[in-house]
Parts: sequence; C-alpha cells; structure tokens
Amino acid sequence: MEQGNGTITPPQQDPTPDRSGRGRRLAELGTVAVLSAALAAGGTWGIASATDDGTGGGATTTATASPSSSGSTQTVPVKNGSDSPDWNAVTDAVAPSVVSLTVRTGSSGAQGSGVVIDDKGHVLTNHHVVAGAAEGGRITVSLADGSTYRATIAGTDESTDLAVVTIKDPPKDLKPVTLGSSKDLQVGDPVMAVGNPLGLAGTVTTGVVSALNRPVSTSSADEGGGQGLFSPQQSEPVVTSAIQTSAAINPGNSGGALVDASGRLIGINSSIASVGQSSGSSGNIGIGFAIPVDEASWIADQLIENGHAEHAFLGVRPTDGTAQLGSASRTGAKLVDVIDGTPAQEAGLQRGDLIVSLDGTPVKSAESLVGLVHARKIGSTVPVTYIRDGSEKTVQLTLATAPEGQAG
Repeated sequence: MEQGNGTITPPQQDPTPDRSGRGRRLAELGTVAVLSAALAAGGTWGIASATDDGTGGGATTTATASPSSSGSTQTVPVKNGSDSPDWNAVTDAVAPSVVSLTVRTGSSGAQGSGVVIDDKGHVLTNHHVVAGAAEGGRITVSLADGSTYRATIAGTDESTDLAVVTIKDPPKDLKPVTLGSSKDLQVGDPVMAVGNPLGLAGTVTTGVVSALNRPVSTSSADEGGGQGLFSPQQSEPVVTSAIQTSAAINPGNSGGALVDASGRLIGINSSIASVGQSSGSSGNIGIGFAIPVDEASWIADQLIENGHAEHAFLGVRPTDGTAQLGSASRTGAKLVDVIDGTPAQEAGLQRGDLIVSLDGTPVKSAESLVGLVHARKIGSTVPVTYIRDGSEKTVQLTLATAPEGQAG
C-alpha cells in the first residue's frame, strides 16, 4: 500500500482476469491522455501516466486536483432563479480569492494557481505545483490586485496531490474563498474555473459538471521525453474520484478554483485530458478534472495543523473484474486479497468478491474503488455492496486509518 493510491493498495493484476469490464471503460474513455494542469518553465507540460490493459485496446485516462479548508464570511452572489448565472457577480466575488503561484529552484521554475482558504494566509494548491520548492526553492504568491508575497510550504500530501502554502505577512484585507459542498452536485450544474492558465492570471472560463466520481489517475513522474512536471518523480499514480467539467482548463490552472453559480468553491482544478499521447501540443479539449472540495478541505485542515495528512483505510488489493448477477454481467473491483485485521476482513469481505458499490456510488473498476475510499474521512461508516457466488450482498464497515507507509 504505497503513497499515491488513495486508501487501497494499487490495482492488482488477477492471474486470470476477466477484461470485459476494463474494455468497457476503454471504449468509454477512448485514447485520452491526462495531463496535470501545471505550467512548467519554458512552456513544457507534464503528461500523466495512462495505464494499458495489455490487450492493445488503448490507454485509460485518469487525473488529480485540490480544494480548500476553512470557511469564510465572504458574501457570494445568489442565483436569481433564471437559467443564466450572473457570471459577472461570481467573478467579482471569487477572483480576489484566487492567486497565481510561481516556484523557482535555481534556473528552473513552474507556475500554477491557488485558492485563499482563510484570513491567516493559507493557500490551497496542488502538490505538483509546489513540490519543486521542497528543497530550498522559492515560492511567490501574486494576488488579484497585482501585489506579490513570499510563501512557505505548510504541508503537502503527495497521495492526494494537495498542498497548502502560507503567505508571509499576509495583508489584512485578504479574502478567503467561500466553501461549498461537492456532495450535492449534479451533472449539468453550471460551473466556473478561475486560475492562471499559461501564465495568464485571473482567467475565468465557464462550463458544466460533465460527470461525477470519475476515477482519474495522474503521476508526477517525468515522462514524454523529458517534458515533465516541475516536481519530483513519484512511484505510484494519484487516484481521485474527480469532478469532470467542460470549463476550459489548461496548464497553469492547477490548484485554481472550480466554483458553482453562487461563487462557492466546489473543487480544485488539477488535470486535463488530451487526445493522443504527446504532451507537446495538447491543450483543453473540454475535459478537465477537479478534486471535490469535501475531500480537499479535510486534507487541507490536516496539512495546516500537522504538515501531513492521514487517509482512510479499507484493507483490500483490487483489480478490474466482472461477475454474473442473474442474466447480467457486472463490472467492478475484484478483490485479489483481503488483509487480516482490517475493516474489509472484519466485515466479512473475501478474496474473489466483486465490489460494485461503496456508500451508494457505483464502483466500476479498481481505480474507482481506490478513488472513492480515498475521498472518505477516517472513521466514516459506509455500506459496501459486493457480488459473491452470483448473489449481491451489502455490509456496513467503518474505515480505519491507513498504517504509516501504506495507502489502504
């Protein structure tokens, strides 16, 4: 169970896997590659790792991102009942809470975005945006009014691609973002992305929520002929149960705000999908991803308090699989192993079970399960539905704390 996989060990290869479920996901996602939406020095982009099922059917996509922690008293616009949100009012409310981040280490640098989450100067962003500053680098925060400040890292969490930086001697009129909730989002809801794409500070784009609980996996690893992110290589991908949006997101949007039509933060933009595998000429194609605010906010709280974060723990090793339920074939996360003494084992889950739902959300793959568990808080009691021997059953289990050095 290695860092970067959420709350479960990395998806495993079953010795005799049934790939029909995997093929279905490949058909759905096509041959998209996922890019972390950070802008590296010289305009190079980091291409996220895409996994292949070994059948030659193409690459699956996946990606990651980050939202905020403490609430604020900021007044936000309210919908007037019309079908057209007042994006001018939303922009006025949100823009002062979104900052541009510049990271410098020697002659190298990167740019990204961040969101002010309290009046103490804490800014939530992506780990991959600021990771280059971990070894003596310099972080500069530029506010919407053009003023710039030095910042230090308060805490980072590579496994969720989240980080919090602290502005040194922040201004007294700093405006924190107003937190919303991601649990009540619906596909089709209007949203706005605010950030620093391609170094263009204060850029806003609008769209809709295209999908929810999208299993997305990204890696900070340097790939694509050296056109990697300005951050250290990580051995395992980050898996997120992400918000997918049609709002235009480009490199440099990482760590920026995704807000609803009332100006409340619902997610942190972190990655984009791109047709093909080359990162040299890819940009927005209408498929971007954000980490839901409910997950990001509690991670941010831990980073501010402790400098690091703990994660929920199920205690299984999954792979993609299928099972027969009556005349229908179901896809899900097949359990390659159930670890002794864990919530999964205590709830009676067994090797070979196919998990098809967690906390009421469908599980269609191993990555889907990883992302969903990772999004839950430690101590959460969740129903888990699985198929065993042609029968569907549901158990209640309480997620534990992942042991040190393990992801689930």
